[in-house]
Amino acid sequence: MEGMVSVTNLVKTFTSKQETVTALDNVTVSTPPNRILTLLGPSGCGKTTLLRCIAGLESPDSGEIVIGGEVVWCKEKGISLPPERRGIGMVFQSYAIWPHMTVFGNVAYPLEVRKVPKHEIEQRVAKVLDLVQLSGFQNRPATKLSGGQQQRVALARALVAEPKVILFDEPLSNLDAKLRESTRQELRDFLSELAISAIYVTHDQVEALTIADEIAVMRNGRIVERGTPQDIYLRSNDPFVVDFIGRANFLEATLKGYQDEHHAVVECPLGTIVCSAPKGLSSGTKLTIYTRPESFEVVEESSPPVENEFEGTITSLLFAGEAYEAEISIGGAQVLAKLKFHAPLTKGDKVRLQVNREWCRALDPAKED
Repeated sequence: MEGMVSVTNLVKTFTSKQETVTALDNVTVSTPPNRILTLLGPSGCGKTTLLRCIAGLESPDSGEIVIGGEVVWCKEKGISLPPERRGIGMVFQSYAIWPHMTVFGNVAYPLEVRKVPKHEIEQRVAKVLDLVQLSGFQNRPATKLSGGQQQRVALARALVAEPKVILFDEPLSNLDAKLRESTRQELRDFLSELAISAIYVTHDQVEALTIADEIAVMRNGRIVERGTPQDIYLRSNDPFVVDFIGRANFLEATLKGYQDEHHAVVECPLGTIVCSAPKGLSSGTKLTIYTRPESFEVVEESSPPVENEFEGTITSLLFAGEAYEAEISIGGAQVLAKLKFHAPLTKGDKVRLQVNREWCRALDPAKED
């Protein structure tokens, strides 16, 4: 399909005198058409190697890469197109801005090497600079731009050749926290407006959740889970993904039975509660359940009992601006809860809490180490 990247059974190893490291271990993945796929994972998981193989900056050992319906790399077929023939744009972590050129020169360069007529170059550069809100900066020296502006120049240069797909290698990592937050929103808006396929590499969980249409979480050269940001954050059953993507409370539990096809009754330090769980497990199975800190809600003292309600004691309390971050002792366990304001809270208070069955989940025992 036009604009899509499809990777099949990709293997890449790096060999030194001491050892051989498998950077990509039979990776198969494809981009959703005209959407943003984010490769998320810790350092050394293989995400940048995968991006560089797609770009043509690394040669895999085996497998196949297809971009826009065209095979661009396949060892068995003897196909290995150079980067400039793959129909891609790329935005690097360092932006790769040429300091001796103006903004116009940086953006126009991909068209100049393709021998595009001068009048067309001027039109296309003006159009893309307007898109990234840099109109009027054509003659500005690249070194006189802020970090956020340089990032937009790099994006404009990637867009000006009208690629089938854009590859991003941690493009916001050099920006300060506040600028990174505003720039990722701009970037998300740009890519959504363009309706272009993109692959975005990052180790920043918040960045992945806010930018991606789909996330592929990588670990040790493999994709361990793929889904929408909501699925990855709220509905994962993989312990590595849950722990990597954000803070979570993990509790040991015992399965008592199923309430329906998707929900089980378990016994845990919170008491007897209902949670989402994998199908087909036997009664008595030992499980690990998890909840996110923001999943807890305070139940007013005057309210009638509700499902998945329990009482605990606040053992520590931090004011975090939009909410309190509280450590709460419940049945011998400590849980972290992010509590929205409802009434003054202090350390030592008893508090009634409730967690929705959808935000309390059991991990798949088959996936636990």
